[in-house]
Amino acid sequence: MSDRAMRRPRMRRRRPPRQWLLAWVLLGVAAPAVAAPLQVAVASNFLAPLEALAEAFADDGGETLQISAGATGQLYTQITHGAPYDLLMAADQARPQRLVDQGLARAASRITYARGQLVLWARPGIPLPAEGLAGLSRASVSRLAIANPALAPYGRAARQALQATGLWSTLGDRIVQGQNVSQAFQYLATGNVSHALVAASYTRLDNRPDGAHQTIDAQWHAPVRQDAVILERTDSREAASAFLAFMQGPSAARILKRFGYRPMDASH
Repeated sequence: MSDRAMRRPRMRRRRPPRQWLLAWVLLGVAAPAVAAPLQVAVASNFLAPLEALAEAFADDGGETLQISAGATGQLYTQITHGAPYDLLMAADQARPQRLVDQGLARAASRITYARGQLVLWARPGIPLPAEGLAGLSRASVSRLAIANPALAPYGRAARQALQATGLWSTLGDRIVQGQNVSQAFQYLATGNVSHALVAASYTRLDNRPDGAHQTIDAQWHAPVRQDAVILERTDSREAASAFLAFMQGPSAARILKRFGYRPMDASH
């Protein structure tokens, strides 16, 4: 028997052989469709939790997520200029609502998926005062990093907390602004600043730097409520809706808690 006669066709293939695809084209028969990944734009502070949620969602039979992270303000601008996202997961409520008002997002899909917390973090070897943020002074801070308040909700919360404690004017030019909260965190992680005000989720990272950190009193800044909304341009509305439903379930709640967030339901 020839080698060719002994060959057996493979019973399982991830994709059809090329000659089959050619035959389908010649016969006018459509090849099997492959679902495109769900394009998700996410605020930088929520990148690590979203990666864990995406894995859990896929394990539960959901679609694959392709994630793009950045400051909420930057993502909003990209969307208004036609960026091909299916879903926005913001770090605030204002931008998703603005997209709804502009006819770029579906009002009925909007949910509040998490409530974030702000922390003060000091570089290793730098103690934090017992009074926390209120106990800092110009003498004790070489540079303090925050996210850009104009672009990032956590930057806005940081500015509010600094203003409430009188440190906004006291520290003045010692306040360093990153484009987003992730960049503010990197300034601390690389030793470029002595302190940073960042999302509590960074304290849960496996590769987090050493150093003391304290949760900021919620009375010093407006609540950081994070909304998600499905964009009108999407061709994956069903998959996006399924993911938002998953976000409100018990599996997602456990992941949110692990990363320092408080899960919330769809009510505002």
